[in-house]
Amino acid sequence: MNPALIDELKQLIKGEVATDEDTLMKHSHDASLFEVKPQVVVFPKDAADVQALVKFVAKHKKNHPHLSLTGRSAGTDMGGGSINESIIVDFMKYFTHIGELKNNIATVEPGVFYRDFEKQTLLQDLIFPSYPASRELCALGGIVNNNSGGEKSLQYGKTERYVKRTKVVLSDGNVYEFKPLTRQKLRSKLAKDDFEGKLYKQIYKLVTKNYELLQKAKPQVSKNSAGYFLWNIWDKEKDIFDLNKVWVGAQGTLGMLLEADLELVPVQKHHEMEIIFLHNLDHLGEIIDAVLPLQPESFESYDDNTLKLALRFFPEFAKQLGIPGLVQSGLAFAPAFIEMFVGKLPKLIVQIDFAGNDPEELKQKITTLREKLKPLHPETKIAIDDQEKRYWLVRRESFNLLRNKIRDKHTAPFIDDFVINPHDIAEVIPQITAVVAKHPEFIYTVAGHVGDGNFHIIPLVDINNPNVRNAIPEISDEVYKIITKYHGSITGEHNDGLIRTPYLEDMYGKDIIKLFEETKHIFDPHGIFNPRKKVHGDLKYAMSHIRTNWDTIKVPK
Repeated sequence: MNPALIDELKQLIKGEVATDEDTLMKHSHDASLFEVKPQVVVFPKDAADVQALVKFVAKHKKNHPHLSLTGRSAGTDMGGGSINESIIVDFMKYFTHIGELKNNIATVEPGVFYRDFEKQTLLQDLIFPSYPASRELCALGGIVNNNSGGEKSLQYGKTERYVKRTKVVLSDGNVYEFKPLTRQKLRSKLAKDDFEGKLYKQIYKLVTKNYELLQKAKPQVSKNSAGYFLWNIWDKEKDIFDLNKVWVGAQGTLGMLLEADLELVPVQKHHEMEIIFLHNLDHLGEIIDAVLPLQPESFESYDDNTLKLALRFFPEFAKQLGIPGLVQSGLAFAPAFIEMFVGKLPKLIVQIDFAGNDPEELKQKITTLREKLKPLHPETKIAIDDQEKRYWLVRRESFNLLRNKIRDKHTAPFIDDFVINPHDIAEVIPQITAVVAKHPEFIYTVAGHVGDGNFHIIPLVDINNPNVRNAIPEISDEVYKIITKYHGSITGEHNDGLIRTPYLEDMYGKDIIKLFEETKHIFDPHGIFNPRKKVHGDLKYAMSHIRTNWDTIKVPK
């Protein structure tokens, strides 16, 4: 960046403006495949700093068209959504406040770690239920902007359901609030003749004029983070107009988040977990039909490759479980070790977690499930005592083990988050793994939210191998054609970022993409916020920014 611009920026901002090599390199990575080095990293101190940043870029955009702002919290995005070659706005230093909890609503800033937030909510026996698997790493800004979901989303839904208000800075550099509006309050917004009024008029016109088209475009799966959620803005049944519904999951492409009001739910006191070991997927559809009517809190799975990884590094798992010593660790995992050595590891491990406040009701659900499953003769067990914790640990920590323990290869998340109808799993998963298996350079694990049909395939590769780099778009093309054929979503939780934005047209078609582009222009006419995400994706740009070196992502302190 022009030194004069940097000097001007330093005069405007009360927080820090960093251009040193260490800071720039740290912010050139997130949890994705990519490396994009910014020119400046800004740590805004307050809302006025964020406003000044937006006005600064707007002022100089004409003469410096590559100027832009990308908001960043903990940097755990797996699609390259939090990296940018211009200005990174890091909220983790100053925007870390948790407001007073009122009527199950908590106000949070984007730099609050989820792990710290949960400690506070649990004191009130409440929890934010759409936390992702990266719960120990991620922050609330990323959760809101990605519309995150996780293991409890089957019962509770995703983040979009729990955001009741957002406070934001838009492209004119002013602060606004988005919250659900009745028709009367909407009329008041539409009557205004300022930036806010024009925004509401244009979005209202876009949504109402294209209402039927948008409703048809809405993916018919339980999870979706692809594109802008235009179909959710206008709720005709409730007569509510809510711009939060397009803001959540917009990945910071429409403006900057300052704070959000999040609804919490009561913690369930008791749990019962049933484990099913499948040596093939022949009866998976019937198992799903048996499980879902019983309303489990979560319905998860992971494959034999994931379990082998856990066994390979069982001392680390044991340490996390609080089991001291190799002998005790070996005993804890002994049954799985024996199965591995005799070649009988199951192809898929399914864990069904029932939660509630009545332990007898949960036990009855387990009994009912076992009765339903009898004709299928699956191998099952009830997870008792520390076993439940052990199974959850394998499910949650497999990606971190991949990332940190396989030193000669690296995780390559690029087809890591597709969603299909759960009843299509037995058909679709073999098709997708067959696509990856055609490329022997790719080792992979499969884990997912069976109840939602949401799966994470994480390849493990030598990222410097040219065959690997060439294969990434080839595999993506084939996989996303399969997902589109089955009317699924290319991303259920992880959002579009650099890696999936180029494939949105394949999923939605040209007409919907035009509406996405129009939405971006209405909110951000000068292209200030987070370029190349959600609209105008460039696969060639993404592939040219794959990392050439890899430093493991440490757990933030």
